[in-house]
Amino acid sequence: MKEMLLLLVGSALVNNFVLVRFLGICPFLGMTRQLDTALGMGLAASLVLVISAMASWLVNTYILAVLNLEFMQIVVFILMIACLVQLLEMVLRKMMPGLYQAMGIYLALITTNCAIMGIALLVVGSGYTFWQTTVFAIGAGLGFTLALVMMAGIREELEFVDVPPAAKGTSLALLIAGIMSMGFLGFAGLVPM
Repeated sequence: MKEMLLLLVGSALVNNFVLVRFLGICPFLGMTRQLDTALGMGLAASLVLVISAMASWLVNTYILAVLNLEFMQIVVFILMIACLVQLLEMVLRKMMPGLYQAMGIYLALITTNCAIMGIALLVVGSGYTFWQTTVFAIGAGLGFTLALVMMAGIREELEFVDVPPAAKGTSLALLIAGIMSMGFLGFAGLVPM
């Protein structure tokens, strides 16, 4: 149990995929102008991330490894993630049309989100068991959502502050991301990875 908790905390904070490994930067910069859309994107991407990590582990362990087709991992994982995103898109369009409209093009971009593909590839190469893969993916999803929500909260507050014109937009967002990243790097001594 302690190992699973360390894996969860490690993947969420110590090895945060956005702020430490720099995966998933596109939605991090594009979807963090409003807190509600950042939370929605984080939860949607986390759902796809967890399901795709578990499916990747199962497909790799019971199909690709058995047939010696590990060289096809990237192609198979891309197709699997694309199917999961299409399913999520249909569910959101039907059940949460407001969130579906707010996410716009970024919902389709979950398909090519490098954080999702990176975690799928990382878990199959790490030697984790199925349950370790699941816990790692949940932690990574929590860390991804946490990074998006923190950035959105900061960017919303910056709307009420006078910022020099040269620093507005992406340049200030990247500066904030760098400072946030340093904060997350402070967790490195917390959990041995």
